[in-house]
Amino acid sequence: MIEIGQPAPDFTARTTDGKTISLGDYRGTYLVLYFYPKAFTPGCTRQAVRFRDSYPDIKALGAEVIGVSTDDHQTQCDFAAKYTVSFPMIGDRTQAISRAYQVLGKILPGDRRITFIIDPNGTVVERYESMFQISKHLDKVLEFLRAHQPAKG
Repeated sequence: MIEIGQPAPDFTARTTDGKTISLGDYRGTYLVLYFYPKAFTPGCTRQAVRFRDSYPDIKALGAEVIGVSTDDHQTQCDFAAKYTVSFPMIGDRTQAISRAYQVLGKILPGDRRITFIIDPNGTVVERYESMFQISKHLDKVLEFLRAHQPAKG
């Protein structure tokens, strides 16, 4: 698994809003890259909705969010539309991003529930993994971002 302090693996992918993005597009800002097992399942829906509801706070703290699962692109589009998710989501059907980040499940198909925070230079600075403590992912992200705000004054 990608460890804290390692460079985040680069990727290029099409998002639910039809854009093609790369990791490099997020240089200069924190990026919350969260992987989840499967769209439309109860836990993954709860996680996406929590990130959606907190997205303005995350942006205000200087970060962006991308959600990734091994679902296909259309499933991700349908999921984002149904739950009005305003941040980019990626259907990683080929599992290229999931393999690069080493998040594929060993027993169950799909991704494990893992959230990475990537700093403005492209380095992984935090990682949270918990399949069942879904709320902790967002809680830990907000805690980290609040603690790493630039000093004012």
